[in-house]
Amino acid sequence: MNDRQMERTRLVQTIFPEGIPRLWCPLLTHYRDDKTIDFNRMEAHFEYISPWVKGFLIPGSTGDGWELTEEETLQVADFAAAHTRNKNIHLLIGILRPDVKGVKGTISAMKEHNVFHLLENKGAGTSISPDHICGITICPPRGKGLSQVEIDLEISEIMDMALPTALYQLPQVTENEAAPETFARLAERYSNLIFFKDSSGNDSIASSSVDKGGVFLVRGAEGDYARWLREDGGPYDGFLLSTANSFPKELRSVIDNLERGDFKAAGETSGRISGVIEKIFSIVQSLPHGNAFTNANKAIDHFLAHGPNAVSCPGPLLHAGVRLPQEILSATGEALNSQGFLPERGYYE
Repeated sequence: MNDRQMERTRLVQTIFPEGIPRLWCPLLTHYRDDKTIDFNRMEAHFEYISPWVKGFLIPGSTGDGWELTEEETLQVADFAAAHTRNKNIHLLIGILRPDVKGVKGTISAMKEHNVFHLLENKGAGTSISPDHICGITICPPRGKGLSQVEIDLEISEIMDMALPTALYQLPQVTENEAAPETFARLAERYSNLIFFKDSSGNDSIASSSVDKGGVFLVRGAEGDYARWLREDGGPYDGFLLSTANSFPKELRSVIDNLERGDFKAAGETSGRISGVIEKIFSIVQSLPHGNAFTNANKAIDHFLAHGPNAVSCPGPLLHAGVRLPQEILSATGEALNSQGFLPERGYYE
């Protein structure tokens, strides 16, 4: 273990004295009829998930992090900090902006707004607040034609701010990927790079032979969950999944069963979730607003919140101000029912 890895290990042990949670959720953002954020609804959803999920990314892509205004981003960050306070739950603040200027601007706004008032980064001596804010999450800069040198430079400019940081691979939005070699160079230079999420489905960094430097690797792509964790020969330490909004107990059981060596049970649950998610992601593909991660989970959460009669309730609002249509909800309910995932009663009833 080199000096940088030792520094990273000390930093992680300070931030996560009980270890980094293996299951993380990018919490959905809910809206009222007037398009303002519905924090009562978000609180109920958070309480439904948190018995099984001990790490949250807010706002993530599934929480409309790319679409939220700066003011809305500050609001959901405040909400998240308040709801992790004095609980055994950790929080990554999503800074999802297309370039380094936007990222640094949002970080500055959050500092002015006191979002980071108890996150004092002092290298390996980071003092963690009762809010359990453990760092920020950033993506490579957006741009299909960007070279790896340009990607490295822009990420490095943010890493130089010395905040504990998670790097998020999301080519569906950024139109590029940090290459394994770029990631390895960043991990070698920056001990504050502590966490890496890949939602690409390509898994190029996790599956590569480059030295990961002890960075905690989580998978964000959906489906076939069990085989991607280390216990089953996969390259990942954990998950940061949009579907943790919808199947927190089931995904937790996949991890628990793998840890116990019950690969059969883990595989069976993984298969059930994968089957229904594949159907519902297909159902929402035609929607012109939002993204598939958000739309699929809002459709599922609608039934978890309102129960079997959810199809008769107005559909959930998207950030664009439109509701998920009834035909999407009907098809979602049928898919959930076919796999035994339709609840007898909703958590928001």
